[in-house]
Amino acid sequence: MEPNPGLTTKRIEALTDGIFAIAMTLLVLNIELPPLNQGMTVMGLHQLLFSQWYIFYNYALSFILLAVFWVIHHVQFHSIQRTDRVHLWINIVILLFIALVPFSTSLVGDFRGDSIAELFFNANLFIITLLFLLNWIYSTQNHRLVDKEMPEQHIKLGIKKSLVFPLAALFAMVLSFAAPGASGRVYLLIPFILFLPSFRR
Repeated sequence: MEPNPGLTTKRIEALTDGIFAIAMTLLVLNIELPPLNQGMTVMGLHQLLFSQWYIFYNYALSFILLAVFWVIHHVQFHSIQRTDRVHLWINIVILLFIALVPFSTSLVGDFRGDSIAELFFNANLFIITLLFLLNWIYSTQNHRLVDKEMPEQHIKLGIKKSLVFPLAALFAMVLSFAAPGASGRVYLLIPFILFLPSFRR
């Protein structure tokens, strides 16, 4: 069945930009200093800031990951020319979990090294990346929402790239129990993986 030609992508793109902007801004609210002593010296302030490095690291990691997800959405919608009701709901569910990222980031910051907190954060990312994969597969299947002339090779490369993220998140979920506190570092490997020649063709 042909998608309704009246359903354009403009509204979902506008909503997506708004949700991403809010989620990325809310991340900074996770950075809070403990109650300060009245007699605190400059050296004490320095030590206090350095003791919060893990909070800043989580902030930066989550901000960059949200930026990467926004880029993925932008790139996918460069090829997606129209939408339908199923596709709209896939994107709405994506935004549901995007909006959850500030909370899951706060959780791993407040409960550093806790396996369940790490698992929750990584599961949040796993679901997001899996939904982005679903978004691309649904849109390109039988060229449902993309240009009919789009090469099959381009579609397959998009699927291949999209698989890297959920696999990385799944590995991070396993590390949540095997090496709590280190699972987030898995995502730092993604740019190097995508830089391999097989992903750049």
